[in-house]
Amino acid sequence: MPTIFSRIVNGEIPCYKIAEDDRYFAFLDISPLKKGHTLVIPKAEVDYLFDMDEESYSGLFLFARKVAAAIQKAIPCTKVGVAVIGLEVPHCHIHLVPLHNVSDLNFSNAKLMLDKTEMEAIAEKIKASF
Repeated sequence: MPTIFSRIVNGEIPCYKIAEDDRYFAFLDISPLKKGHTLVIPKAEVDYLFDMDEESYSGLFLFARKVAAAIQKAIPCTKVGVAVIGLEVPHCHIHLVPLHNVSDLNFSNAKLMLDKTEMEAIAEKIKASF
């Protein structure tokens, strides 16, 4: 059965897409820690990041680097933090979170509740910087 992320890539579930190429896909997290919190995934289903072949692994991080640069241009922040946890969805993914403080990357923090209009505006702002 396809993961929720594969269903997003296939257009079966809507998302706030930031960028994609033939192998990778980036979209806003719907339960963000901070405005601009983005997930970057390989289109191919791989559960565990370290099970990826070297080319795909490197490609994922190079794609995430481009997305992070766009986030930093679009969203006021000191840096863009990176986290790979991999427990919540069996499809490897990188969290890119705009940071002002180390505590901004604490997944125990309350998640933001943003409406559709605000999520669309954030996505458009980051896409325009990609």
